[in-house]
Amino acid sequence: VLDKLKAERERGITIDIALWKFETAKYYVTIIDAPGHRDFIKNMITGTSQADCAVLIVAAGTGEFEAGISKNGQTREHALLAFTLGVKQLIVGVNKMDSTEPPYSESRFEEIKKEVSSYIKKIGYNPAGVAFVPISGWHGDNMLEPSTKMPWFKGWNVER
Repeated sequence: VLDKLKAERERGITIDIALWKFETAKYYVTIIDAPGHRDFIKNMITGTSQADCAVLIVAAGTGEFEAGISKNGQTREHALLAFTLGVKQLIVGVNKMDSTEPPYSESRFEEIKKEVSSYIKKIGYNPAGVAFVPISGWHGDNMLEPSTKMPWFKGWNVER
C-alpha cells in the first residue's frame, strides 16, 4: 500500500522506508513501512529503529512459514532485530490465511502462533503480551473488520 518506487511496485517488495502519519483522539501515529527483503535490511533497520511497536508479518502458507522460522529465516531475523533495536511492543500478523490447507485453518494459525511464541520468548518478548491476528492481505480478511471466513477468531487478549 505504501510502496511508491516503481521498482517496488514491479517487484512486489518494499525497498525503501515509507511513512504515513495520522492522528487519533489519543495518539499521533506514524506508520513506517520497512522492507522485509534481505537485500534491503539496512533500510529495515533504519525504519525499525524509530518504532515503538512492530507488526511482524508471517506467511501462513505451507513451506513459507517454515522457511521464515528456520534457523536463518527472515521471521527470526526481523523479530530479533526489532527486539534488539528496542521495539518492546509486537503484533504478529499471520498472513495468507487463504492459502492454508484447508483455507483459513484455525489449527494452522494455532501451530504458527505456538512456534512464533516459542521463538520470541527466547529473544526477550513475553508472548502473552503479543497480539496474534490471522489475516489475508490479498482478500482483506481481518484487516479492517472481522472476517466471516475465520469465525473462530474472536480477537486477541494480551497481558499488559
